[in-house]
Amino acid sequence: MKYIKQIQQTSKTIIAGIILIHFMYLPLVAQNFLTVFEKSKHLETSTYKEGIEFYKRLAVAYPQVQLLEKGITDSGLPLHLVLISKSGSADIAELKSKGKAVVLINNAIHPGEPDGVEASQMLARNLVTDNSLASLLDNTVVAIIPFYNIGGVLNRNSTTRVNQVGPKAYGFRGNANNYDLNRDFIKADTRNTKAFSQLFQELDPDVFIDTHVSNGADYQYVSTTLPTQPDKLGGALSQFLTQQLLPWHFNYMAKAGTEMTPYVNVWGMNTPDKGYDSFIDLPRYSSGYAALFHTLGFMSETHMLKPFEQRVQATYNYLLGLLYFTHKNANKILTLRTQAKQHAQVKKAFVVSWQLDKTMADTLMFKGFEAEKPISQITGKERLKYNRSKPYAKAIPYYNHYKPLVVVTKPDYYIIPKSQWRIIERLKMNAVELQTVKDTTVLPVEVYHIAKYKTRTNAFEGHYPHYNVDVTKINQEVTFVPGDVMVPVNQWRNRYIVETLEPQASDSFFNWNFFDTILQQKEGFSAYVFEDLAMEILASNPKLKAEFNAKKVSDSSFNNDAYAQLLYIYNHSNHLEKAYLRYPVYRYTR
Repeated sequence: MKYIKQIQQTSKTIIAGIILIHFMYLPLVAQNFLTVFEKSKHLETSTYKEGIEFYKRLAVAYPQVQLLEKGITDSGLPLHLVLISKSGSADIAELKSKGKAVVLINNAIHPGEPDGVEASQMLARNLVTDNSLASLLDNTVVAIIPFYNIGGVLNRNSTTRVNQVGPKAYGFRGNANNYDLNRDFIKADTRNTKAFSQLFQELDPDVFIDTHVSNGADYQYVSTTLPTQPDKLGGALSQFLTQQLLPWHFNYMAKAGTEMTPYVNVWGMNTPDKGYDSFIDLPRYSSGYAALFHTLGFMSETHMLKPFEQRVQATYNYLLGLLYFTHKNANKILTLRTQAKQHAQVKKAFVVSWQLDKTMADTLMFKGFEAEKPISQITGKERLKYNRSKPYAKAIPYYNHYKPLVVVTKPDYYIIPKSQWRIIERLKMNAVELQTVKDTTVLPVEVYHIAKYKTRTNAFEGHYPHYNVDVTKINQEVTFVPGDVMVPVNQWRNRYIVETLEPQASDSFFNWNFFDTILQQKEGFSAYVFEDLAMEILASNPKLKAEFNAKKVSDSSFNNDAYAQLLYIYNHSNHLEKAYLRYPVYRYTR
């Protein structure tokens, strides 16, 4: 892709107006707002109380800063939002109406990775105390979530990030109910996510950044970046991301002294010198969720083995760089997002599952360390060890192309029975426009039945997700009653609607177990009673009888299983309950 080639040409581009803030040379007025990170000589990160107090003092001192509460989290504490704007308004709708581009920064989703907590505090302070940065608020509004996973922030320790270099103490990955919040954006099991969804829809951010620290392979870079996968983002926004934004950002980071590379998606005994795949950010992840709403989403990923001071500096540069770019290109970003929303309203088909295309690879000039595999003194087996005395820079393949695996055409409406309140609740908190059935109505709809699926055998974030789903479809008249919900698929949030309600979508509500009750039969039969009825059923249905006899001939295990044979007849009779394997969300096209 073009941006990969342009990354290699950073020395040819001049970035106007780059200001690298060195921690020891803060403007005098900012000395009153030193962060815990700065006061501790870059060894510590803020506690929850210290971080919120910092923003409270900043909001009191500077009218451009507003500290708001936006819902309750699993910890019982509120989700805070820091709004920084030229006017100092706390009215998000008013700020957006003035044509400002909104940049949303999310911190401490994994509180053991606190680099963004400190970088965001310094950014907020510098935006209102450093005159050279004041113009960045001419075209933008900066919104900061100081601590997203508050329960994890409060669960402070010095041991769980066993591979990470600093800070002295930090929070824990799981939230107050031990959920990993960066797997919860679609299923929304937590109050954190419910509050975030409503906040996200209110802000409708143009650029979204989620701050992290990476595990995995060792390499020379302090910082990597994980933008939403370009093929999945699609359209003119994707071209803008790959051809303009990313080349500029890579160049900016290099000039700022914190050169970065695309997120190194390498694990276990594998090493990046042979090349690596780009990460597919499904909607369960923050940037994948943002892409459903045509937001340019990013995860900043500093490296766990680099000192805390370097990681915070790199994160600060990352945030400031994207803010510079957004300020300079605000009108273009707003226009492209408007066009993407309009296109989504009338789009006929949607990709709901993607597959890596290994036939296509970009070339990436990568700076790593030579990997060695000596024998472990513990296991007696090969272990992986990176030799930092042997750095290298070489071209490697970077597999950054995905192709559609499952494509669905949209109906005019999805119709959801009012009994499926958990689904309706999630649509509402994501600002999906709904219509309520007023009178009992019979409509010709398309009905899915779950034909095949697989299920994970290990628990994953409170679920056993499904995958590899196949469906059959029939056209049928169904009666809907007052209170049932019709979801028109003519709105700009269509991607969210389709990718949650189509069962074959990677992160559909079906795959997240919201409809598992249809996978279990509630009624059955006693074999000794049903035997005689089964004979009558076969006698009255020659086609079924022929299929039944053919299966006995072709399937020896079926032929030797008396109960399986009776169950086959039962399942192909009118005695089978209608709800079994019948997906209770219906597709209606006028």
